[in-house]
Amino acid sequence: MIEKKQVGAVAFHSGAAKSGSKKPRSGGRFRKTDFVKNYGLPKPVQISGTSGNVVSSKENVRIIPIGGVEEIGRNMTVIEYKDDIILIDAGLQFPEEETPGIDYIIPNTKYLEKKIHKIRGLIISHGHLDHVGAIPYLIKTIGNPPIYSTQVTNAMIAKRMEEFPNLPRLNSREVKVGDRVKMGRHLKARFFNIAHTIPDSIGIIIETPVGNIVYPGDFKINIDAQGKPIGIDQFEKIGKENNLLLLLESTNAEEPGYSISEETARKNLKITFTEAKGRIIIGTFSSLLERIIDIIAVAEELGRKVFIDGYSLKSNMAMIEELGFFIPKKGTIVPIEKINDYPADKILVVCTGAQGEENAVLMRVANKKHRHIKIQPKDTIILSSSVVPGNEKGVQNLKDNLSRQGATVIHYGIVDVHASGHANQEELKLMTRLINPKFFVPIHGHYFMLRTNSELAESVGIPRENIFVPQNNGVIIEVNREKIGFLKESAPAGYVMVDGLGVGDVKEIVLRDRQLLAQDGMFTVVTVIDRKTKRILGNPQVTSRGFIYVKENFDLVNATKRVVEKVIRENTSPDMEINWDYVKNSIRESVSAFLFQKTKRRPMVLPVIIEV
Repeated sequence: MIEKKQVGAVAFHSGAAKSGSKKPRSGGRFRKTDFVKNYGLPKPVQISGTSGNVVSSKENVRIIPIGGVEEIGRNMTVIEYKDDIILIDAGLQFPEEETPGIDYIIPNTKYLEKKIHKIRGLIISHGHLDHVGAIPYLIKTIGNPPIYSTQVTNAMIAKRMEEFPNLPRLNSREVKVGDRVKMGRHLKARFFNIAHTIPDSIGIIIETPVGNIVYPGDFKINIDAQGKPIGIDQFEKIGKENNLLLLLESTNAEEPGYSISEETARKNLKITFTEAKGRIIIGTFSSLLERIIDIIAVAEELGRKVFIDGYSLKSNMAMIEELGFFIPKKGTIVPIEKINDYPADKILVVCTGAQGEENAVLMRVANKKHRHIKIQPKDTIILSSSVVPGNEKGVQNLKDNLSRQGATVIHYGIVDVHASGHANQEELKLMTRLINPKFFVPIHGHYFMLRTNSELAESVGIPRENIFVPQNNGVIIEVNREKIGFLKESAPAGYVMVDGLGVGDVKEIVLRDRQLLAQDGMFTVVTVIDRKTKRILGNPQVTSRGFIYVKENFDLVNATKRVVEKVIRENTSPDMEINWDYVKNSIRESVSAFLFQKTKRRPMVLPVIIEV
């Protein structure tokens, strides 16, 4: 006998579905035929988003987001049941204002160090850097387990690994939609198709003895001309299974309605291309491969030659062409060196740099530093990507510089020339209804995004007590057939920073020093001391970086020198052993206090004493 609990509009099953059992006519599981009736869904309500500790049980499944919560990027999730561990994704995050000088931020895998023997595999949902970028930095720390991903994703991982020739060879295994892989004694993984902005993306189902953990990854649901969702049959089918938990992305949880479809973006691009009188230059992400394929197809229709520029973009396009995902017409793509051999109205350039990156192609064009492209008054520039938070100033500078040279700049705020690869609110609600999980955990996003996503889930029938909103990375969530909650202890989840060749060697104290330098600069005082007499030889020498301009602040500099001389006189004597560390600390404290009194700023003070 299967126990059912009717809650709101959704029936939750504690066991597997009984063969041949009838669905209730009202309530019950979401049916495709009900979509139009249910198109208008109730508004979300406030929920607490937390649960108490799970009752101790040998059947608990652990879910630990060690990246991707309270942030955008570095996505990585641990699924643990008894002596089996599966890892999902291994992404990086780009530096923020609070991490000056850092190249990347990657997940903290310290929790896994003593459990390497339990790791059965790493599954990658798709090839974007926020899901695959950390693999070269983490592969040793997690024991180089098998990596399961699709053909395109495998190829992108392999391409990135070429930059790390000293690392061990990856144990890559190709999977396809519909495959089912045994991973350890207790767990299995299955894969389903999802729509995103990169080919060969997959959703993941982890089968456990207590039910399925469903992870769609980054996804969107396209809609047809009548505004109805397409391609949802597979989600309906999955929804008839014993789905214990849904891990749902929250990137666009604040955006109402449905996201713009790729078809809409393609139509608007075609209109824009048709109206353009001169050259068309499109800036986008090198990983938005499906968009780029559409752009090239439209260019072929209109008889424009395509010039691709940007190392990562050219590399990715060559890769998917080699794999057969993209086959342009002969003569469509022309080397950038030959751009001036064609009339302006036959030219379309696809390049990197829509985020205003300093060394990317489009920024070099804007700064008049590109070898082959100089802006002409009739050029149309299309920024076919949304602005990544933190890049607003760079993108504004890019638009300004291009406009000053006479180009017409079009971006997604003016015309729908960019379609997000992430689900908006209606898509998130629809996915939740179709998968029909007993428990719900929002992931991938800042806390407000997670909370909003959880409210959407409650609005479509997930009971409040069955929703858990992670407060932070490292929270150890435990779930069984009856309850979801968290442990009091948590897994290490602090930033691991990549700086040049160093991984994890930039600690909080180093970062704090960099932040201090960025805020108030540095003030160095070098003093030469006679080893025998302990007298100061000459005057202390002062250097300032990012604090004051020394040549215009003689009075302050001279007064500071007198502070240094006084500290040395009071703490040294020819007939005593000197603790120079103590003297330097005294100089640092006295100079810091003096400079703050005079300027209300606290530069980093570096006292240097040289005995001769």
